[in-house]
Amino acid sequence: MEKPEEPALAKEAVLQESTKLPTDTPIVRGYDWNDGYDYSKLFSTYLHSGFQATNLGKAIEEIRKMIDARRVPLPEDKLDEYEEDEFIKRRSSCTIFLGYTSNMVSAGVRETIRFLVQHRLVDAIVTTAGGVEEDLIKCLAPTFVGSFELVGRELRERGINRIGNLLVPNENYCKFENWVIPLLDEMLEEQKSEKRTLWTPSKVIARLGERINDESSIYYWAAKNRIPVFSPALTDGSLGDMMYFHSFRNPGLVVDIVSDLRRLNTMAVKAVQSGMIIVGGGVIKHHICNANLMRNGADYSVFINTASEYDGSDSGARPDEAVSWGKIKKDASPVKVYAEASLVFPILVGETFVKEHFRVKAEQERNSK
Repeated sequence: MEKPEEPALAKEAVLQESTKLPTDTPIVRGYDWNDGYDYSKLFSTYLHSGFQATNLGKAIEEIRKMIDARRVPLPEDKLDEYEEDEFIKRRSSCTIFLGYTSNMVSAGVRETIRFLVQHRLVDAIVTTAGGVEEDLIKCLAPTFVGSFELVGRELRERGINRIGNLLVPNENYCKFENWVIPLLDEMLEEQKSEKRTLWTPSKVIARLGERINDESSIYYWAAKNRIPVFSPALTDGSLGDMMYFHSFRNPGLVVDIVSDLRRLNTMAVKAVQSGMIIVGGGVIKHHICNANLMRNGADYSVFINTASEYDGSDSGARPDEAVSWGKIKKDASPVKVYAEASLVFPILVGETFVKEHFRVKAEQERNSK
């Protein structure tokens, strides 16, 4: 009995002849654990591992470009000697804008952000009201790890608030109220006094950072290092609740957001080169991107979030959409990592800013001997 012939059409379809790929096309190769337990070597293989590991590898490269650009001394004509606002005075050859949503501060990512601010590795921050108050509240009382599955009705009856799988007792917000209301009184008095202080969100946050006097705080270090923190939605959270209550007890406090808009946009316009690192989406993502529109786009950009672009949201938009608006330069190599940030942001910071910080520190110690 003769063997049936292979169907020519099927064979042609399955075994379609391939064309040659360019000779410099990277080959997929992951980490060989026979080389030992070495996280630095592991993360270095991400670039050629595929999927979001490759995107994280590209993000590491993009931030290293920001750091390299930042090391270049400012040219004489860019020294910004006559700028009176120290918050927006040009400090380096690459101005780095860091944005993050409040849940990052609620989680343990707070300590990673604090490291960046403590060592002046970023130049400006944009966050939400929660991104400010959650940091300050943690200085007064702890946040706890719970479960995503806890029943909201039962938690409400116990006075416990849930942020994902984190738990914040109402008592924490009571402590925050007792701490912040006298400071709002103080700000109002300065507004009414001969100083006639014009309060903006960045000035309010700086004052809170000065008064918290706790080195575990992001905003303690932001105030100490004169790093501006912008929060255009400062009233959208517990801090807003406190301002609401305060407006009845001691009315009249005014917070001007337009002056901060000018501050942030001016920082972008002044930047020799500009880098954006944005963790999450919503107002913090757009506020930084829109500021960089004022300079015809950022030079370097890294986005980390889990949002998709199918619904047309700015949170989900890929970097190429920002290129179309002029928020990222046409010749830039921006990266979006589709991942939950508490998993990847500490790795990203560790492989870039932290490595560089301790490399420079070790070099300085060697030179001082």
